[in-house]
Amino acid sequence: MSDPVLFPIAAMPESWTEAQIGFMQEALLEAARAQELGEVPVGAVVVFEGRIIGRGCNQPITTHDPSAHAEMLALRAAAQTLGNYRLPGCELYVTLEPCLMCAGAMMHARLARIIYATTDPKTGAAGSVINPFSDRRLNHHTAVVGGLLADEASAQLKAFFALRRKLQKQQRESAANPDLPLT
Repeated sequence: MSDPVLFPIAAMPESWTEAQIGFMQEALLEAARAQELGEVPVGAVVVFEGRIIGRGCNQPITTHDPSAHAEMLALRAAAQTLGNYRLPGCELYVTLEPCLMCAGAMMHARLARIIYATTDPKTGAAGSVINPFSDRRLNHHTAVVGGLLADEASAQLKAFFALRRKLQKQQRESAANPDLPLT
């Protein structure tokens, strides 16, 4: 078997439009909803012809469903809205670089473009760890662009994990010394 032919992810635009920024802000609101549920704060919206047709926030813990990532839920909602599992002409805005599972679903949905906020150096499947979007052997090629409101999304994730680590430390200390008050 020959090596895959790779091509680069689309370059980040010189400037983002107001509409693009607004859609990513909506994805950030979805991420905040996930955090309120105790989930990792990742949010996504699917846009078709300038309007949001699907929304999702991470819910694998609360739903006991490993596939309940923000992107998957937004894709499902968009597919129901359009009455089709194919979503040509649609864009997906997500606050974190997609994982491999979500990348596969996005390609199968035939999305036109994915815009993500911040990279995921541990499980990112849009160039950080792997990049199926750039493999020409696959039959659909979705454009991928990163960096829109990256600082905001990154800060949201960092704050969530800092709080989670603090609470876990308090729980460990409390278990080791039950006489300590929790703060």
